[in-house]
Amino acid sequence: MNTFNGRFYSIFIISYYIGYVILGIALLMVLPILIAAALQEWNPFWDFVITMAISVILGISLILIGKETRLNKTMVQWKHGFVVASLSWIILMFLCAIPYLLSGHVNSILDACFDVMSGFTTTGLVLTQDLDHISLSLNLWRHMLTFIGGQGMIVLALTFLLKDTGGAYIFYVGEAKDIDLVPNVKGTAQIIWKISMVYLFIGTAAFWFIGMSIGLAPLSAFFNGLFIFASSWSTGGFAPYTQNMMYYHSFSYETLTLIFFILGSLNFGLHYAILSGNRKELVKNIETQSFFITTFLTSAMAVLWLSRTGVYADAVVMFRRVVYNVLSAHTTTGFGSVYARQFALEWGDFGILILIIAMLIGGSACSTAGGFKGLRIGILFKSILADVKRLLSSERNVKVFRFHHIKDQILADSLVKASALIVICYLITFALGTLIGTFCGYPLASAAFESASITGNVGLSIGVTTADMPAVMKIYDIIAMYLGRLEFLSVFALIGFIIGGIKKCWTN
Repeated sequence: MNTFNGRFYSIFIISYYIGYVILGIALLMVLPILIAAALQEWNPFWDFVITMAISVILGISLILIGKETRLNKTMVQWKHGFVVASLSWIILMFLCAIPYLLSGHVNSILDACFDVMSGFTTTGLVLTQDLDHISLSLNLWRHMLTFIGGQGMIVLALTFLLKDTGGAYIFYVGEAKDIDLVPNVKGTAQIIWKISMVYLFIGTAAFWFIGMSIGLAPLSAFFNGLFIFASSWSTGGFAPYTQNMMYYHSFSYETLTLIFFILGSLNFGLHYAILSGNRKELVKNIETQSFFITTFLTSAMAVLWLSRTGVYADAVVMFRRVVYNVLSAHTTTGFGSVYARQFALEWGDFGILILIIAMLIGGSACSTAGGFKGLRIGILFKSILADVKRLLSSERNVKVFRFHHIKDQILADSLVKASALIVICYLITFALGTLIGTFCGYPLASAAFESASITGNVGLSIGVTTADMPAVMKIYDIIAMYLGRLEFLSVFALIGFIIGGIKKCWTN
């Protein structure tokens, strides 16, 4: 009997697609299992085998519950896409936290979930203990999470596991990506992954070579290169060692990360346009214009301020310690070339304010970066200019204002309103995080810095994020990272879906 048209058809659809997402991520655990076996890391080997077994059983069970969806794909609606995206992230957070918890390198399940969400959202803040001595397979898993999270794991799983991807655009948008590179979303997702894989091979090879040139053993140089590239390209900020970029003491290593995290923070549509021969897009695009103006201004103001205070001695040190950290903040990467407390003790209030602004603005839409996004800043700035021009022109002269983002587009009021709403949501999340931080006893500047880093999915820390911080801050930070990465709408849809379901059950 076909029960699909009954009250629970939405649950069947959501169960079916979440099952595939879980199955997709479970299959990726084969990589750390193989590395653990090759390096005879037997404890991590069994940690990943157990996690994979649980994930596969759960994934297949959910697919079987919603199996009738295969015959009813036309019934997939926007709400299903948003709920699948947002609910998958929560379920995967718990599943992917299992290897952390079994490793003994985290103090609690809450800390493990924090690190997983930090990886998925490409934030890069860490609560894992004794990071310098965790197994190579667990380190690989950390960097895989941030690399996959940056590109979009929902679309990855659905695109490569499902033969028919009808309705896949709904899931694609649900994960806060909306660029159309080709007419179908499967082709778009494949192009995004092809671009990322090409950069992966080039970037890992370049870091491998530099790693060996600075004294790392070939195998160590390879894995360090792979991990640092994954974090750079995904604007993730994870590093294999506690000291982050300072571990390498290498100008060339820092420069290469700078190149890749700037590339990673640019829109995939821009990469595709340039690789297709349309190099003018780099100059014409409102998002790149906005991004380069704000990066220049924030970098210049930080350099001028810290030159005045005399903290850093010369131009090279200024570039490595100031410009690098401002660009790391602006692209929401989170690689740090100074210790966390140096921001509080050496940069002063103005320097901290510049970093907060840079972290909140963030990188490009449909990239691996977080924050408001340069596109929204450009649209809002353009709309202000348009309103001023309307005020100064004749009432009989009706003007249509346009902007260029991959193609020429009309600056519609609905677009301006949508951009403003998302920026307001980010600001509210930032303000709440600052409020909670100060309530827990941290200074205002430190609480605001850490809240901006969390909200913008950045990963720089001023010393607040540690395993000892209050549990309420860890829980809020997980929620804020999740909201920031999915850009709010999917999470709001999930909350609405749950409340609607409860109301129906109560009514009946």
